[in-house]
Amino acid sequence: MTTNTNNNTTTPASAPKFPEQVTGMYILAESLRRLGLMDVYGLVGIPVTEAAFAMQKVGINYYGFRFEQQAGMAAATHGYLTKQPGVLLTVSSLGFMNGLTATANATVNCYPMIQISGASDPTMVDMDMGTYEQLDQLNTARPLVKAAFRCSYAKDIPAAVARAYRAAVSGRPGGVYIDMTTPALGEVMDAADAEKLFYNPVDVASPVAPTTEAVERAVEILTSAKRPAVLLGKGAAYAQVDDKIRTLIETYKIPYLSMSMAKGLMPDAGPYSALSCRSTIMEQADAVVVIGARINWMLSFGRGKWNPDVKFIQLDVEPTEIDRNVPVAAPVVGDMGQSLDMMLAAMKGKTMSADPQWLASLQAESKVKNAKFADRLAKAAPQMPMTHWTALSVVKPILEANPDLILINEGANTLDDTRDSVDMSLPRHRVDCASWSIMGMGMGSCVGAAVATKKSVVAIEGDSAFGFSGMDFATICRYKLPVTVVVFNNGGIYNGIGVNPSGGSAPAPTTLDINAQYNLIGEAFGAKGYRVSDPESLRAALTEAIASKAPALIDVQLGADSGKESGHIGYLNPTPLIDYTV
Repeated sequence: MTTNTNNNTTTPASAPKFPEQVTGMYILAESLRRLGLMDVYGLVGIPVTEAAFAMQKVGINYYGFRFEQQAGMAAATHGYLTKQPGVLLTVSSLGFMNGLTATANATVNCYPMIQISGASDPTMVDMDMGTYEQLDQLNTARPLVKAAFRCSYAKDIPAAVARAYRAAVSGRPGGVYIDMTTPALGEVMDAADAEKLFYNPVDVASPVAPTTEAVERAVEILTSAKRPAVLLGKGAAYAQVDDKIRTLIETYKIPYLSMSMAKGLMPDAGPYSALSCRSTIMEQADAVVVIGARINWMLSFGRGKWNPDVKFIQLDVEPTEIDRNVPVAAPVVGDMGQSLDMMLAAMKGKTMSADPQWLASLQAESKVKNAKFADRLAKAAPQMPMTHWTALSVVKPILEANPDLILINEGANTLDDTRDSVDMSLPRHRVDCASWSIMGMGMGSCVGAAVATKKSVVAIEGDSAFGFSGMDFATICRYKLPVTVVVFNNGGIYNGIGVNPSGGSAPAPTTLDINAQYNLIGEAFGAKGYRVSDPESLRAALTEAIASKAPALIDVQLGADSGKESGHIGYLNPTPLIDYTV
């Protein structure tokens, strides 16, 4: 007699089933949703693909990119414009490192951002077992971010996301990294147990007030100054304390300078604007209120060109920024809003000691210099082939007539000349390469700005700059965002006239392609493409593209000799002993 051994009388355990059970991927999505982080930028693959689907399932808007760095630039721009962390999702190893470049840039520029990257099992990484995409991502990221966390278990995810949010926005904002390991993402929990893990963090960005003594010292220096000025940085724009800054400047009639991304915080063409008198302010001001700006290379480190007797009053949230390159006479360390409130309160009833000729002389100087600049644009307007200035003589009035557009700007000459030409009148409507002065933020920032603000965006890009991120124009098209990209094509890095010093046939290091048709990239992805080579065609194309509120790409053909090496910062290059044609 044969015994049947295949009869299994044991009831198998039931397989995990949603919604009774959830994975770490779903817990991650819920953690973001419950903190109000409803936009995520990324590029999926092992092990985060299903995490992105889970995000969409819970109602999060996921924006898929072609390159992790550009997804990170979108997240960083989102953070800058909203004061809420932008979120980046990447795969492990090289995808993580591609994204980390943007997160490091966000940290340097003080943008709140959270990078979440899939990661290999850390126990295998620690034993150097050669596992899939093995890399100690946590320790790679740590020196470049404000804070870093690792989730080895699903139960860690809600706390990690909440702590990352707090770290990104509190004090001086910056980038935060979460190492989201494959075991944590794949772990299954009962939904009821997972629910107990979620919480709403309290006071994620608690404002800290400066001391009364610090405020009184600052007010005494400012009200005693004969030639006072205010210098506005992007930190002032980020803080969204526009009314308080306006009250300080307009009540006490103090001339102001705006750094690039602070343009529009106060109108560039306003009656107290000294934008055209930067050198005069540096050489003659005896007291300068620095609001949300760092006294770094962009401000000659507070030395050299500056009046040696100038007294800096510096408002900053970060104590270590004080005295960084030059002694600060009156540091006011604390929340920007509270600092300005306390200064305004302390100034009530006080009289400024400013020389009445100071403001008048700056206004007169501005009038003369602005007229010269307008004449320069007018003379460039008919030039053929077009130069940067010819193109900007068309672009400037169109953008200024549409002040609520967000302007994204990068390049060398294209960056410098556009910044100098286009007056901004609204805060946080200009985004550029900021403190590191890098290239490669264009298309990502276009997406982040369009998503974060729900406004139309115009990018003015050099052809070299566009090359760093151009493939993600496809992302703009896929999500049908109201973005117009204008590429100033002079056929090279700086210009297209570089000469190979060996006499060989290979292009010079700075040479690209003057005959490139960048408009065809737009058409390849379904956008309207324009190729223009004269001012009237550019005017018609840009006007039509903005009005369409749809993706558009305009190739603006410039002369190859338009532009100079490194734009306005050529002095940073080492001096060669050989004459090169660049």
